[in-house]
Amino acid sequence: MPLNLKRSWSNEELEALRDTAVRFIESEMQPQDESARKRGHVGHALWRRAGELGLLCTDIPEEYGGGGGDFRHEAVIYEEMARRGLSGMSNSVHAIVAHYFLNHGTEAQKRKYLPRMARGELIGAIAMTEPGAGSDLQGIRTRAERQGDHYVLNGSKTFITNGFLAGVILVVCKTDPTQGARGTSILIVETDAAPAGGDAPGMQREGFRVGRVLDKMGMKAQDTSELFFDNVVVPADGLLGGQEGQGFYQLMGDLPYERLIIGVSAVACMEGAYAATLDYVRERKAFGKPIAEMQNTKFKLAEVATQIMVGRAFMDRCVEQIVAGELDTATASMAKLWGSEAQGRVLDELVQLHGGYGFMNEYLVTRMYADARVQRIYGGTSEIMKEVISRAL
Repeated sequence: MPLNLKRSWSNEELEALRDTAVRFIESEMQPQDESARKRGHVGHALWRRAGELGLLCTDIPEEYGGGGGDFRHEAVIYEEMARRGLSGMSNSVHAIVAHYFLNHGTEAQKRKYLPRMARGELIGAIAMTEPGAGSDLQGIRTRAERQGDHYVLNGSKTFITNGFLAGVILVVCKTDPTQGARGTSILIVETDAAPAGGDAPGMQREGFRVGRVLDKMGMKAQDTSELFFDNVVVPADGLLGGQEGQGFYQLMGDLPYERLIIGVSAVACMEGAYAATLDYVRERKAFGKPIAEMQNTKFKLAEVATQIMVGRAFMDRCVEQIVAGELDTATASMAKLWGSEAQGRVLDELVQLHGGYGFMNEYLVTRMYADARVQRIYGGTSEIMKEVISRAL
């Protein structure tokens, strides 16, 4: 059966935005997806086009160049991309960076960066993970030393989404290694301030280098890169919020937003994979009849449809809560945990229903299956989600 995709939180304005997003996705993203997967990124032009159409920073206030909406406006766009297995343009990370500026930046930082991010002129990335520090943010070794009117930044980051195309990167670092979490800060690095490795006086990007676009299991069109900072000079006003030692607090404050994005995208991906599988099993024949008529197929689809409907009800409630300012960290962690784990289970079942074709990358469900695996890792692993939830019990 087709699923009822009506959202409890939607309205006429949001459905109009959905129509705009679908037109953009189907006319400009989908035709380029295969080439983007081969080269490892979507390019800057697609981002600028999304900005022109008002599809970036939709929940950032209009005074800072955004769309003036709320989380629902972002969710509409995440859903339509996830439903089609399009992961190359990580507007979710872009939106998270924008929210760091909105919630923690100085007024000058908001006005400097947010309008350009909304226009797609600056692509945002956040550099947290290091080769030796993943979920343990207190293990970060990247160091920023204050020298007069600037910081000198040294260290390396890995698995950085949007890292190759980014115009502005929020770099999590230690400004006082003796203070543990209280010694963590976030510095703003503009990647177009100077040529890579340039040594001109006063150039901020001296010693900044983007490493290789990483060869991942899935999300092939998404530019995930290594970043290197070797004596990078960052002006003192490039400290997010203008006060040292606030980095850990800033990171923790925006986690519910990030984790709900993952949960919402997970359910939308399941919906898209279910629809594609429904079409496949109705057309594919075995033993003289469509496999959709076989009992095992019907039972598996019934199980999948039920999981999706249950997940939709929970995610819709979480969306309503975040819009009302009531979504707590534990509930957001539940959304991320349940959504990403259910996504893995559901896609495994749907790949199985495709038989050998489920192993071929030309099929949407195959690409979704590979893309989905990281959902249980980034944004906080499933194990970390269980720890966060258990502390609130």
